[in-house]
Amino acid sequence: MYQPKKYKKQDPEYLYKFIEDHPFATILVQGERLLATHIPVLIEGAPQNFRLYFHIANFNEMLPFLKEGAEVLIVFQGVHGYISSSWYKKKDISTWDYSAVHINANVKMQTSAELESSLEKLVHKFERGQEKPLFYKEIPKAMLKEHLPLITGFWCEPYKIEAVAKLHQSYKKQDVTAVIEHLEHGTPMEMELSKDIKKEHD
Repeated sequence: MYQPKKYKKQDPEYLYKFIEDHPFATILVQGERLLATHIPVLIEGAPQNFRLYFHIANFNEMLPFLKEGAEVLIVFQGVHGYISSSWYKKKDISTWDYSAVHINANVKMQTSAELESSLEKLVHKFERGQEKPLFYKEIPKAMLKEHLPLITGFWCEPYKIEAVAKLHQSYKKQDVTAVIEHLEHGTPMEMELSKDIKKEHD
């Protein structure tokens, strides 16, 4: 990952929360060619010591290469957006603001019991905010019995973590204010990006 010093993020609390807030990740592994898949990856533990977990379909071409101890790169992407130089007081170069966390990790196969526990946590995380949530234990047992043999679960033990948040650091205050104001009237993602920039400069 390209990490200019002014954008580099190292605070464990920041990294942990970022992963919690942006769980839909891209996982890359070296197979016969470089392979990637896009799935939710959850985190457990503490900011100073955590592990990740996920599952994939057994028909995924990545599965044969996710052997015990295999290395994966997991990319967590935050909100991002184009920043027009026309918003600045003086002429400048347009850019793109974004945030991301990259984790190099070694995988470990989950047992069937661990997989079910992981699925229960996964469903709970995303169902708990629903008006009428359907939690894992409420899914018909026959449906689970049919589904579980079709997926494989993994733990991921991180050994390298890199992160950046390019949020208009080092720009003049008036230009940062202008960027925030323009993004606040944009798409939902641009509005979220405006919040990240504002928080970075508070």
